[in-house]
Formats: sequence, structure tokens, C-alpha cells
Amino acid sequence: MGMRMTTLSSPAIPPDPHTAVFQQHRPRLAGVAYRMLGSRADADDVLQDAWLRWQATPAERVHTAEAWLVTTVTRLCLDRLRAARTERAAYDGPWLPEPWIAPDAAPPADARAELASDLSVALLVVLERLTPDERAAFLLHDVFDSDYAEVATVLGRSEAACRQLVHRARTQVRQRKARFTATPEAARALIARFVQAMRTQDHAALLALFAEDAQWTADGGGKVRAASKVLRGPRALARLAAAVWRVYLHGHQIEPMQVNGAPGLLLRDAGGVRSVMAFETDGVRIRAVYSVLNPDKLRGL
Repeated sequence: MGMRMTTLSSPAIPPDPHTAVFQQHRPRLAGVAYRMLGSRADADDVLQDAWLRWQATPAERVHTAEAWLVTTVTRLCLDRLRAARTERAAYDGPWLPEPWIAPDAAPPADARAELASDLSVALLVVLERLTPDERAAFLLHDVFDSDYAEVATVLGRSEAACRQLVHRARTQVRQRKARFTATPEAARALIARFVQAMRTQDHAALLALFAEDAQWTADGGGKVRAASKVLRGPRALARLAAAVWRVYLHGHQIEPMQVNGAPGLLLRDAGGVRSVMAFETDGVRIRAVYSVLNPDKLRGL
């Protein structure tokens, strides 16, 4: 693709109305696609496909631009999820979403409700256990405030069927979603103590940081060495944290980051980003650690 050269005196060329409408709704579309797929790369691909379809659709065939775009993006995501179900079922080890990161102390990826609402890794892990239609119905209705008539149009089902989809999804989310919240300041303080305890190999301090039901999930995707199952309990997690630092992280640069809308860590060495860690805390103890190690999910960071 050639680069358009302009001079300082060249007037800015405003986008055409068709492009402007797409850009106006892009944050919402990105929010739907990322939560549906758990991958920024796949979400970008879906938005590109949606953009090509939008360009090829005559304006007179579109009654409401936002509804048309959300419907198109959701259906493209459903196609991808259905096609990927076998692949996801055969995934090597625990699956975690591709992290959505921003510099620490910065607002979430988009301050509006579309992306500033719950982006947590914990929620995306729960959503991964739903059927594609349950996932779409729940996100459209409970996260993006679409009414049941809109959800029914998107999914091509009756409103009654969509109510059942949302009910089943909501039940699973409530059962498995974290029930604890912490202020960003409290979470950052806990994470700082966690890093310090790993650095000093202070086993007692690590034990004191983890809740009794704490768990550690590592996603290596079969590409790098990682725990093949979710580990649980303070003793197992304290041993793992100390060993991870001793064997893998010594000498790494550790950067505080916003990971899926909450304080987390990005770890890099001379070769690039090696891991992104997200945390679930109640402000007093760490209740879950999510470590993304799969290099395919760290590209572009």
C-alpha cells in the first residue's frame, strides 16, 4: 500500500460519512468482538471483515447503522467461535484470554461503558465455558444493554429463546464470577508486596498474601513451559511463585500495567514480553493469579 504524501499546507481531508459512521461505533464493536472471542487479534480481524461488508453495503439498505454493525460483528464472532470449538477443546493446558493492557495509572482501554465495563480475565474465563449463543446473548443484553428484541434479531431466535439463553449464561456467570472487589490502590499494594516477596524468596510473606481458596492459572498454550492444570491453595501457590522467580523471572523487567481494566504486571527480558499477569484480589489477599505465557497471545505488546 502506497503512502499518501502531503505538505504542511495541504488541508486535512475529512473522512467520508460512511467511514465516519463506522469509526463512531468502532469502540462498541471492538468491545463486543473482544469479549466474544477473548483475542484482540481475532477481534481486529472481525472488525476488518465488518468494515469491508459495511463499505460494500448501500446506505439505503441500512435502517440503523449501529444495529447493522453490532449484528454483523456479533454474527462474524459467532461463526468464528463455532468454527473454533474443536480447536479450543483441544487447547494444550488452561486457556486464558489474550490480555488487553494499558500503561498503569491510565484509564481503561476506552473510558466509555463499551470497554470500561467488566473486562476482567475472570469474567472472560467464565464466558469461555458458555455456548457461543449464550455468550452472545449475555454480552449483548447484560453488558451492552441491548433489549431482548435486539438480541433476538441478532441471533435469529425468538425473544423467549433469548431470555432462556441469558438466564442460563447469567446463572453460570454468577456461580463462577469473582464476588470480590478491591480499590486499584489496594490491588497495586498487594501486587507490589507479591513481587517483593518473590524477589526476596520470602515464603512466609508469600503464604500470607494468598487467600485459602486462591488459584493460579498459567496459559502456555503448549508453546512454552507452564503448569498443565490450575493450582490451588496458599502453599502450592507460594512454592510456585518462589520457583517461578528463581528459575524464570530473575533478571526480568517488571512493569506495572492495567491488565483487562485492573492492576497487573508485564514481564519482559531482552527478547521482548515473556508474560502478562492479571490478579483477582479482595483488597486484603490475592485470590487468583492469571499468567499468560503463550507467545502467540503476547505479540504486539
